[in-house]
Amino acid sequence: MTLETTSTARTTSRSAQLLLLGAVAFYTVAGLAAGLFYREFTKANGYPEGLMGQLGLAHTHILTLGMIVLLIAIVLEKVFSLSSSRLFHWFFWIYNLGVVLTTALLIWHGMLQVLGRESSSMIAGIAGLGHMLVGAGFVLLLLALFSRIRTDS
Repeated sequence: MTLETTSTARTTSRSAQLLLLGAVAFYTVAGLAAGLFYREFTKANGYPEGLMGQLGLAHTHILTLGMIVLLIAIVLEKVFSLSSSRLFHWFFWIYNLGVVLTTALLIWHGMLQVLGRESSSMIAGIAGLGHMLVGAGFVLLLLALFSRIRTDS
């Protein structure tokens, strides 16, 4: 590996880390805002306190799937240079599309629940698609990790 190749790999890894960190910051703000929205929306609509609903799950889904998983991905990038795998960018965009889709539909369904309105099968179908994208993202992350570990051996 030449000095120029090493420098390029470091730059790629650094930009991947910054990309992941930007997404972590977005999900942190979105997750905290979802918690605040849950509290205020249910209070404003007279939803019984302590009664679990879909809206209350959005806060933890965003923080766990968005913030925590991507913080782990930053560590994996730092250790294994996942961005050297061609699967890394596929993982990033497919996974994040899935998280956004899943949590957006979770919030939509939760709002309907708080308002006492019926949800449609369309909401369940689109949320299911979001879950499939999250699952596909995890598979891509594992494949990228596997390829980097195999290459480093």
